[in-house]
Amino acid sequence: MEKMVRVMATGVFDILHPGHVMFLKAAKKYGDELVVVVARDITAERLKHRPIMREEDRRFMVDSLKPVDKAVLGYEDDMFRVVEELKPDIIVLGYDQKFQESAIEEECKKRGLSVKVVRLNKFGDGDIHGTRKIISKIVKRSDTLYAKNRHS
Repeated sequence: MEKMVRVMATGVFDILHPGHVMFLKAAKKYGDELVVVVARDITAERLKHRPIMREEDRRFMVDSLKPVDKAVLGYEDDMFRVVEELKPDIIVLGYDQKFQESAIEEECKKRGLSVKVVRLNKFGDGDIHGTRKIISKIVKRSDTLYAKNRHS
């Protein structure tokens, strides 16, 4: 019997958008099972930005997506702790994640894990393929509506 291949993907997943879904669908193609580690609020704030949605809400949303077999919250202190627990065969990184593939593989090796790290390419440049792009679009639309209503 062939070994089941476990794939891990990580992210903040603050406001779900098509880029997230494309990322997770592409990650799932690397194996049989996709586990997703959702960043804790404090981790997201330290690495990217302060999340709009709470960590448990973000985990719930990601867990509900079709390609995802399981979504868990990461740890605040040691990002490799969850890797040790879940023991993925492959870790898939998004094109914009600031981690170095070789550094992740090396740290996993030090911890007795044999993990291959793969970086995906960008999926397109739509105006709703990024959380910051969505927020910017909402703010612009809100400003336009506010100005329009002020002059009515």
